[in-house]
Amino acid sequence: MPEAHENEEISGRLAAVFSKIQAERMDGVPILNPRLVVEVVDTRTWNGHWLSVLVTPWFINLMLLPATAEQEEAWQSLGLGGSAVHRFPAGRFDFIVAEETGLGRYQMCSLFSPVLEFEDQEAARVAGRAALEALFDADLDEDRAKTDAAAEADGGENADTVQPVRLDSSVSRRGLLTGKVAREKGAVR
Repeated sequence: MPEAHENEEISGRLAAVFSKIQAERMDGVPILNPRLVVEVVDTRTWNGHWLSVLVTPWFINLMLLPATAEQEEAWQSLGLGGSAVHRFPAGRFDFIVAEETGLGRYQMCSLFSPVLEFEDQEAARVAGRAALEALFDADLDEDRAKTDAAAEADGGENADTVQPVRLDSSVSRRGLLTGKVAREKGAVR
């Protein structure tokens, strides 16, 4: 399992790489929020990987990075631009596979993009932390709630045959963050 000092190293690498991206590739792009800067708000281990919230002037994302050389090697088989689904206590989330010099292969899940509505860095930090905490709130997982309800209704006999609801591609991360999760045709929006 990764050491605590590695947390700072991972956060530092993320911030350095995305600060460089801002300076070299994002300069002058109109979707940048000039009130925000690149900052890693939180980094923790999750399922043996590094999970961070990254704030930039153009997005707030969950970032998943491999914590071991074996994971790094395994992630090489993931197609760039492809999607990997991860189950958190709050449900299933799609992460896009990407790669950057200085980071290697990583996965990202957009929380907010663009981020023009944020008045300042503190507001972006608060939103990022709240989204990360919501990710670990099992009460937000409709798949699990439906499976549990079906299992309870049939005495648990057919719990494995209940098909989980597929999250619609228009799932609102803002809805997850604010707790305003509406139900429409069995999908979270």
